[in-house]
Amino acid sequence: MKPPYQVPSMEEIRSIPWNGFTCASTFSGCGGSSTGYRMAGFKVLWASEFIEAARDSYQANAAPYTILDGRDIRQVKPKEILDVLKMKPGDLDLFDGSPPCASFSTAGKRQAHWGKVKKYSDSAQRTDDLFFEYIRLVDGIRPKVFVAENVSGLVKGTAKGYFLEILSAMRALGYRVNCKVLDAQWLGVPQARQRTIFIGVRDDLNLMPAYPKPLPYQYTVRDALPWIKRIEEANGLNSVGLGSHRMLDANGAMPTIQASQPVKVESETDISRYAIGNEWDKIGRSGAKSDKYFQLVRPSLDEPCPTITLGAGALSCAGVVHPTEKRRFAIAELKRICAFPDNFILTGTYAQQWERLGRAVPPVMMSHIAATIRDEVLCKIK
Repeated sequence: MKPPYQVPSMEEIRSIPWNGFTCASTFSGCGGSSTGYRMAGFKVLWASEFIEAARDSYQANAAPYTILDGRDIRQVKPKEILDVLKMKPGDLDLFDGSPPCASFSTAGKRQAHWGKVKKYSDSAQRTDDLFFEYIRLVDGIRPKVFVAENVSGLVKGTAKGYFLEILSAMRALGYRVNCKVLDAQWLGVPQARQRTIFIGVRDDLNLMPAYPKPLPYQYTVRDALPWIKRIEEANGLNSVGLGSHRMLDANGAMPTIQASQPVKVESETDISRYAIGNEWDKIGRSGAKSDKYFQLVRPSLDEPCPTITLGAGALSCAGVVHPTEKRRFAIAELKRICAFPDNFILTGTYAQQWERLGRAVPPVMMSHIAATIRDEVLCKIK
């Protein structure tokens, strides 16, 4: 029997005892991976994020001891990180990185963008070379373990050449490196989300990389948003629109994610005035996909949510929408689908907050990866 779906609050995460191990993070986004490390007891001492909107969200949730660097990673030198942490090469326990992955995504033109400056979030930059910037920092810092993640598309099709080059460069540094594609839906997240995870352990430690085992259960959209059941009973599956009955439970009360905080449904969630709103009506039921718009889907209530893509928060863009109401997910609901704490602070517009979640590694997923490395690698170092 699976336990109830629950992500610890930020207060609970802050109270988790330190496990004795230190971590630094690059390409940190809003802090999905960092939050997962903190859930496993790590201290994230240093983090790097170039995109200002993402950096604002990271800072709003960061531990007071975390140093946040906003420079382009190409300008950051390993010695600068070590100096600010008062460490020598080899001292840091874990070095994390999530180099931007749009160039390797299976959606879009992929290789057409390789080697070129292109729009990335709120900036324009080349992104397909950033994995090698991460590797440069690993070489100078010499952490005991490194973890790097990317989209599953990195190991597919024309991107395989990049993948093999990255793997070879990592192993040439003197690390035992494995790579696996993990799916968040088997690691406590109510969302199907595949990520390529590299784990490297320094050769002199004589230990192999370790990965978490899949859980024997999955969480569903209904598990993440339990009030949907009450809404169904009170109003009927498809009758809850954007009018006065929205989000009312069977007792006529606003359902809450936290006891003291009602669910806020942003006005930007409304898709009724767009073509995808008309298509939502034609789809007819949760669990169905659109024949006209490839990415438009009303997720099944009794399965994990399909992958939340970073661009689907744009007003007229097709993507995953709410299963029982003609709208997108509210940010409060999306945090649950993405396994973030309910009170995790996201700054910026609705679309920017959606992008932050769409780019992030789900914290619960990373907590399983981090806990396995803690127990199977770092705790065994003599």
